[in-house]
Amino acid sequence: MPERVTQSMIQTRFLQNMTNNMKRLDDLQEQLASGRKVSEPSSDPVAFSYAMRYRNEVAQNEQYQRNIDTAKSWLEYTDTMLVQTTDVIHRTRELAVQAASDTSSPAARQAIRAEVEQLYEQLVGIGNSDLNGNYIFNGQQTGKQPYTMDSAVNDITDMLEVRFEINVNVTLPIGVTGNRVFGGPGEPDQLFRMMKDFSKALENNDVASINETVSRLSSRLDEVLYARSSVGARVNRLEMAERRLEDISINLQNLQSKTEDADISEVVMNLKMSENVYQSSLAVGARIIRSSLIDFLR
Repeated sequence: MPERVTQSMIQTRFLQNMTNNMKRLDDLQEQLASGRKVSEPSSDPVAFSYAMRYRNEVAQNEQYQRNIDTAKSWLEYTDTMLVQTTDVIHRTRELAVQAASDTSSPAARQAIRAEVEQLYEQLVGIGNSDLNGNYIFNGQQTGKQPYTMDSAVNDITDMLEVRFEINVNVTLPIGVTGNRVFGGPGEPDQLFRMMKDFSKALENNDVASINETVSRLSSRLDEVLYARSSVGARVNRLEMAERRLEDISINLQNLQSKTEDADISEVVMNLKMSENVYQSSLAVGARIIRSSLIDFLR
């Protein structure tokens, strides 16, 4: 039996279609205005979930890049301080060789001692170097000054190195502890101890002890150079990790763009089509809705 179509049914169906046309038109206008085809979960739940995942991965990747930038700055500053330490050792060694010479008089050794005292103070200052308020030679206790002028010979630095996360579950130590660079208390080639012993030997005009200082300085210099090579290797590692993150960032941004960004030319074309459909719907609706009981009685 055929279904009876009433005027109410026609109007209801028309209003439903009109609403759908308006919704489609509104969606396209939103895409054109925002430049995105996915702006809320209801528009495309699957695409929206992927978009959120890509956004999180992009944000995480950017954080790793910031960590690498900070770590590189730390290592570059550390290397600068190690260069200055090397310069102090070289100068002290030159003075030791000069003071050990038979041609060096007691008065000349006292003059050398005055410079050695200045070098000692400079060395303590290097040991207390800080970057943005963080002492770089005190391990993970970056808020604590590692050395003092009076007790640098016996000061012990924290041995746990600062580590930065440069990728998922990947951390890299970027700090160099003071005990590793300058030597720990009790070590025969501890740099602060050597400077003090050298100064005392000059004061006492002790040529044998002055000669001993030369070999002790050479031993500590090897450790400082090894620390510099370690810092250089870590910088190289960071640069490789940085390039990898840049490649990943480009891939993630492309995936995010394909998921979220609207094709403007396609959106404009669909918008024009939807506007035409909407205008046609209005024209049809004008003929349908204006019918009334009076129209049927004519």
